[in-house]
Amino acid sequence: MEHLVSLLFSSPTTVIGAVFLFLVFYFVSTGSISGDGRKEPPGPRALPLLGNLLQLDLNRPYRTLCDLSKTYGSVFTVYFGPRKVVVLAGYKAVKEALVSYAEEFGEREVPPIFKDITGGHGILFSNGDSWKEMRRFSLSTLRDFGMGRRVAEETTLEECAHLIQMFENQKGKPFDTARLLNYATSNIISSIVYGRRFEYNDPRFRNLVDRANESIRIAGSAQIQDAGVKDTHFHEENLMYTVSNLFSAGTDTTATTLRWSLLLMAKYPHIQDQVQEELDRVVGSRDIWAEDRKNLPFTDAVIHETQRLASIIPTSIPHKTSRDVTFQGYFIKKDTTVFPLLTSVLHDESEWENPHTFNPSHFLDKEGKFLRRDAFLPFSAGRRVCLGEGLAKMELFLFFSSLLQRFRFTPPPGISEDELDLTPAVGFTIPPLPHELCAVSRQ
Repeated sequence: MEHLVSLLFSSPTTVIGAVFLFLVFYFVSTGSISGDGRKEPPGPRALPLLGNLLQLDLNRPYRTLCDLSKTYGSVFTVYFGPRKVVVLAGYKAVKEALVSYAEEFGEREVPPIFKDITGGHGILFSNGDSWKEMRRFSLSTLRDFGMGRRVAEETTLEECAHLIQMFENQKGKPFDTARLLNYATSNIISSIVYGRRFEYNDPRFRNLVDRANESIRIAGSAQIQDAGVKDTHFHEENLMYTVSNLFSAGTDTTATTLRWSLLLMAKYPHIQDQVQEELDRVVGSRDIWAEDRKNLPFTDAVIHETQRLASIIPTSIPHKTSRDVTFQGYFIKKDTTVFPLLTSVLHDESEWENPHTFNPSHFLDKEGKFLRRDAFLPFSAGRRVCLGEGLAKMELFLFFSSLLQRFRFTPPPGISEDELDLTPAVGFTIPPLPHELCAVSRQ
């Protein structure tokens, strides 16, 4: 090794050559002109090997990316080490790319670690025919469960009753809502996968929830392989990872949103007052059904505003370009990693009146009726839009409204509303920091 180093630096010519190659790599890797002269998305200068890593908040990179978009625009380039990534920021760029250019931006970038773990199976990290077949399987499974029909509501309301009882058992004392909400939302997915719910104290169920991101075996899937079906992606391993994806995606995201919603109600009691006044006036003490949503505009607005402000998936799972494409005047090569920055859509200052403030009026018109907003994209858009969007919306509405119907949520004794911390935790999905609330029975 010492001999190699001494050889490399034995003459000024060698040193100059090394520096020259270093500079060539530096400027080529950070330039905004492609090899054939076409204009590529701009971005901050990147260091060789490190790229822009030293410029990023690695705990919350989406914040740095949002800041960079203010300098470089809605389509720009950053380097995560040597990996080139094109970032899409703001409603117009993200919506246009994912919907109008769905074919070009619809592929999934599969990180090597997930490629090794899943072998390209499942639905989250797959492409091509495998992804298409598993997507059809997932949609069929959700429909069979009753997504959008009365049976799904009945299952969710049954789970609401169990969750309410567990909250009652806390007797108004401070507790962390995270685990109970995770169990409740996990049971909805368990009803899809296993056809049954589990008791919250069942050790097998607890282990399943705690390891939601690991592979889950689906009974009977092996028979598909033995049925003589050829040229199909319906084999045991692919179905196993698809079911695992459904369980993980359907548990964590809904529970995290519910945690934010209850924390925000305790933080802003005047908004909680308005939700409960509306629920008392429109529903009373009977069970709440999905059809009640149209008559509960303020409650619906609060749920949507929670999703918007919390923005629990700030950056969509990475996409990649399926072919060379010119987008908004910039040339992007085939197989380029693309980050649709969803939080920049939900906090777009050109789309939202008060993007960084909890304001349910974002979803209400002047007459107090619910107002749909085009820039509300918490489930992403285009080919890779969340398959369980309909189920998630129903769960959020029924769980949130049922809990607010029965309980008043307050900070623990000795803690004021102002002291409740809305700082997000670190992770791919961003929950609130660990906290406790009191659920005081209203009945």
